[in-house]
Amino acid sequence: MSTANYVIGVDYGTDSVRSVLVDTANGKEISSSVFLYPRWQKGLYCKPAVNQFRQHPLDYIEGLTHTIKDCLAKAGGAEIAHLVKGISVDTTGSSPVAVDATGTPLALTPSFEENPNAMFVLWKDHTAVKEAAEINDHAKKFPVNYLKYAGGIYSSEWFWSKLLHTLRVDPAIKNGAASWVEHCDWIPFLLCGGNDIKSMKRSRCAAGHKALWAEEFNGLPPENFFSSLDPVLTGFKDKLFADTYTSDIAAGTLSEEWATKLGLNTSVIVGVGAFDAHMGAVGGQIEPYYLSKVMGTSTCDILVAPNEDLHGKLINGICGQVNGSVIPGMAGLEAGQSAFGDVYAWFKNLISWPLNHLLTGSNLIDEATAIALKEELEGKIIANLSKQAEALEDGDYAELAIDWLNGRRTPDANQELKGAITGLGLGTDAPRFFRALAAATCFGAKAIVDRFKEQGVPVKGIIGIGGVAKKSSYIMQMMADVLEMPIRIHRFEHTCALGAAMFAAVAAGIYPTIEAAMAAMGTGFEKEYKPDIKKQKLYRQHYQQYLGLGRYLEKYNKKDVKPYLS
Repeated sequence: MSTANYVIGVDYGTDSVRSVLVDTANGKEISSSVFLYPRWQKGLYCKPAVNQFRQHPLDYIEGLTHTIKDCLAKAGGAEIAHLVKGISVDTTGSSPVAVDATGTPLALTPSFEENPNAMFVLWKDHTAVKEAAEINDHAKKFPVNYLKYAGGIYSSEWFWSKLLHTLRVDPAIKNGAASWVEHCDWIPFLLCGGNDIKSMKRSRCAAGHKALWAEEFNGLPPENFFSSLDPVLTGFKDKLFADTYTSDIAAGTLSEEWATKLGLNTSVIVGVGAFDAHMGAVGGQIEPYYLSKVMGTSTCDILVAPNEDLHGKLINGICGQVNGSVIPGMAGLEAGQSAFGDVYAWFKNLISWPLNHLLTGSNLIDEATAIALKEELEGKIIANLSKQAEALEDGDYAELAIDWLNGRRTPDANQELKGAITGLGLGTDAPRFFRALAAATCFGAKAIVDRFKEQGVPVKGIIGIGGVAKKSSYIMQMMADVLEMPIRIHRFEHTCALGAAMFAAVAAGIYPTIEAAMAAMGTGFEKEYKPDIKKQKLYRQHYQQYLGLGRYLEKYNKKDVKPYLS
């Protein structure tokens, strides 16, 4: 009889969910499965023109069921299933939803099924820009700075902005919401069969970075902070939480319903959830003062440091510093870029306009061939643009871009900012345009690194995680050149899911600490990009131009949000 122990890590991304079945002895992937959200793929409930991005909970439930069952089937079915000891989950964030008293998202209840306000408000939804600005202004009225652990600036991407906006615009949600919960808290609650919202274990990671929870405040800010912001929030704090839990803690065990549905045992431990980048940093074997950069549609940058090193030190303009949000017992610092892979995807869609709108109407080829041709060409665009851009001469060039196509997350969150490009001429072709966009995303990464260094937090190197990190050598080499520091690329394909699996192993008692799980289950690095010193002068010059153009854009942004730090 096998003595092996397996765990499942579930990683909810922007476009899909992936699950991995992992051997706890060595971190080896036994099987994996990816599920694209069907409603999201159709663009349902979203209005990009007004930055509304919502996801239906059924996408999450269907993806959870499919990927776990698929992983088990690929690995050997029931023979493997009885060896699974734990499941942990990471998600995007802040991606909250209104729930009823049983903890059920309102979109799963009668009369709310097609209401976008009853669905998960995805991290990239910026409909709450006005509310974020109000929170920042409101915080200045209090002697205690309730934003200080959130980097001094509250964002429209976060918990309270989205809650306030939703309650204001939809009275039915206001009347029906018994609470407001993060995606990473709801999935473990669902798996454990929770039916009382008051019993939900809330993630320290989500609460600390996005919801203003802090140990110093003994939980959330006081009631009058919220009720004086807007009476619509009166009493809502009491519907939320005071206690939070690190992700090495068990949320409970798998319910009979979910055990039957997935083909697992009710003894399977379900861990407390967290955000994808935080668990991804663990999966990527983060070390103190190394910046773990999860590079996908956006980036989320994570750094950990001993608490004693940061005693009394607050980092201005980042996405929070929270004790235990990444590794229990250490401070977790979060930053990031609101658009990264999304910048390249935007450009691909821009130049694909003829493929998307004209090709299927061609009189020269049939519709099936047109669709196949479109898919073939779209799959080659970014790779070939990268090759052509890399082949351009290294001399100085005119094109310069700003990467704020989805606003700016760090440093100094401001989701009202827009991207830009200058230096265009008749000689600017698609590869030169793409090079400028790629450089802009790398300059955005440097602005984050510089912010940490300016405030006394060293950055020793970069750990690259995510799709862009593994697929684009062009972007990674440019980033190493711009940052003037090496970038190590983690070997594991689904690093965030591996981090979730590591936490599952700790929650299930297989390892005593997350450090022990990382040491045993870490799979190492597959590649390292080293900076090219010959490009140092050029990139330093262009970076200063990037900063100057950014300052110009901010100066004329009429609703610029200023930082508030004590």
